[in-house]
Amino acid sequence: MCVVALAWKAHADWPLVLIGNRDEFHARPSTPLAVWPDGSGIIAGRDEQSGGTWLGVTERRRLAVITNRRNPNGPDPDKLSRGAIVTDALTKGISSLKTEPALTKNYNGFSLLSVDQDSAWLTVNQPKARKLALDPGLYGLANGDLDEPWPKTLRIKQRLADWLGSPAHDPGALLDDLRSDDSPQVTPDRAEQSPIFILNPAYGTRCSTVVMVNAHGEGKIIERRYDKSGKPFGETREAFVWT
Repeated sequence: MCVVALAWKAHADWPLVLIGNRDEFHARPSTPLAVWPDGSGIIAGRDEQSGGTWLGVTERRRLAVITNRRNPNGPDPDKLSRGAIVTDALTKGISSLKTEPALTKNYNGFSLLSVDQDSAWLTVNQPKARKLALDPGLYGLANGDLDEPWPKTLRIKQRLADWLGSPAHDPGALLDDLRSDDSPQVTPDRAEQSPIFILNPAYGTRCSTVVMVNAHGEGKIIERRYDKSGKPFGETREAFVWT
């Protein structure tokens, strides 16, 4: 039940700002945000179970983040890991993701927000695979359609809009906003009513991430991690340059 907000060319000083929470089983192992040592140029956390990631950037002016699409029956365990879609978008570019039946056949439902050079895209694989170029603006994505008006999607978009409209652009304020949601906690079958931050000892918000790129191409990505009780236990910041 992840949630993301993206401001794409919506502010003169900050042409890209992305904020989001990753919700996952606490028992699923992952590596904190870092520059990957494999020469790919990816800056991201890493899912140790399948080897991919949920959100990352590269200095090739690429960003990608994926959310699951809601499925009352749960994911098919025989399908491929969706984390590989993010790494492909970061290393090969958005053109590598063909809108073909294989995306629907081989992967559980997903929505991918990506930036490649000077364009932003939404790629989905259900009910059929398609790719849509995004105009400049402010977008929200949870586990349904882009900008589907789930309460938490509306709230996270408003928090990003408020931050963009404020004189102080402190990324710490965005990280705090991603944690401070007093909406009632709900069961997974009511995902559309869930809060921005999921507090659950089995499956909940594992980390909050902020990505910011200013008008000069100077970027930073910040990840704040949480334990199963919702307490922060680590934070990583990496700078990068979009040339």
